Amino acid sequence: MSCGKPHETDCSEVLAEVYLFLDHECDEKRQHLLKTHLEECHPCLEQYGIEEHLKDLLARKCGGEHAPEELKQRLRARLYQTTVEVEIRTTAPETSST
Repeated sequence: MSCGKPHETDCSEVLAEVYLFLDHECDEKRQHLLKTHLEECHPCLEQYGIEEHLKDLLARKCGGEHAPEELKQRLRARLYQTTVEVEIRTTAPETSST
């Protein structure tokens, strides 16, 4: 999707990050770039509006149930463990088997 005009931030990047923008999960610089692009690009703004509407609808219809605290704690622990394991694998020096 594109309006055909050149932008500082590519349309595909903006649309890939639309939920990060909606959830305020990107830093200020990235948020500014995405907002600027949405102000300049009607097709992306339209798609953003659809995603925003969908997010609001889901929150209204499905927002009443919350995961049990025990499940949240187990998920956080597993995510932390996985992150540490990946970090160890990527930072560990390679050893030669000879």
